[in-house]
Amino acid sequence: MPHRLSPPASARASPLPDSPRSPLTILLARPRGFCAGVDRAIAIVKEALRRHGPPVYVRHEIVHNRYVVEELRAMGAVFVDELDEVPDDGLVVFSAHGVPKEVPAEARRRRLLFADATCPLVSKVHREVERHHKDGRTVLLIGHAGHPEVIGTMGQVPPGSVLLVETVTDAEAVSVPDPARVAYSTQTTLSVADTAEIVATLRRRFPQIAGPRNEDICYATTNRQQAVAAIAPRVDLFLIVGARNSSNSMRLVEVAQRHGRARAELIGTAEDIDWGWLEGVRTLGLSAGASAPEILVEQVIAACRERFAVTVEDVRLTEENVSFKVPPIPLRKAS
Repeated sequence: MPHRLSPPASARASPLPDSPRSPLTILLARPRGFCAGVDRAIAIVKEALRRHGPPVYVRHEIVHNRYVVEELRAMGAVFVDELDEVPDDGLVVFSAHGVPKEVPAEARRRRLLFADATCPLVSKVHREVERHHKDGRTVLLIGHAGHPEVIGTMGQVPPGSVLLVETVTDAEAVSVPDPARVAYSTQTTLSVADTAEIVATLRRRFPQIAGPRNEDICYATTNRQQAVAAIAPRVDLFLIVGARNSSNSMRLVEVAQRHGRARAELIGTAEDIDWGWLEGVRTLGLSAGASAPEILVEQVIAACRERFAVTVEDVRLTEENVSFKVPPIPLRKAS
C-alpha cells in the first residue's frame, strides 16, 4: 500500500471574505504521485527506523521531495551528503536514485551497516551499462548532468566508459572510439518525446548502436507524462506538484507546456500558488511527480475549494499495479 504522509500544520489556506465563488473544474490526472520505487524507498527508511531505532542515516535525499524528507527526519532519519558523516556504528540507507559503486565499497571497507533503496528500475540501467562495458562498447548515457541518478549510473563502470548526452546537439557532436561498438542507455525520468529525438539522432549516426532490452524510461514517468499530455489541451492552467530538483516533476511541467495552450507551473505545496494565476481560469489541470505524496495534491484541492466552487473530474488513463519488495534490513549482531 502507498505510504500516506500526514498534512503539515500550515496546509490550510488563509481565510477569505464571504463572497460568491466562481466555478472551477479540476481535471485530476491519474496516475500521479508516488511510484513503486519511491514507495519502496520510503518503506525501507521506515523499516530501518522500526528495526534499528533512530538515528538512521540517509545518504542524500531519499527521494526528491522536501515534504517527504522532513517527515522522515521527524521520525529520526538523519540526512547526510557523504559516508564520512556516518558514525562507525551507524546504519545508512542509499537513496532511490542509486549510487556509484565506490559508495557501497566504502561502506563495506568501514564495515558500516547499509540498506540500498535504489529503485529496481534504476538498478536495471546499472546492470545494462555494466553489460555493455563488459562487451567492449562505449556507452552513451542520455540524461541530465549532475543528477544523482546519472552520477550513480556513470559510476558503475570506470571513468570515461560512459559519455553523457543531454540534447540532440550533443548527440550530433559526440565522438566515440569505435562507432561499431557503441550502446545507449537513459536516465529513467526523462521526457519521452525529447529522448526519442535524441535516440533517433544516435541511431542515424551509429547504425550499429545497441539499446536497452526494455525501455529505460520507467513506467511511472511515461504514464504520468501521457496523462498530463491528454489533459493539457483542455485546461486554462496546469499545476504540477513536485520539487524543482525532481527530474520527473520538471518533465511534467514541460509536457503540459508542450501539449497545452496555457501556462503550467510547478509548486511544492499549496502555499506556493500565486492565486493571480487563477484569475479567469475555469478549468485547472492538476498532477504530481512520482516523488510527491498524495496529501500535497489533496492540500491543493482543499485550498482551491476555499476560493472557488470546485468540481473535481478524475481523468484516468491507466492503472498501475507495480510494487517492489522491501529488502531485509541489516542489523549488527549482538556482541
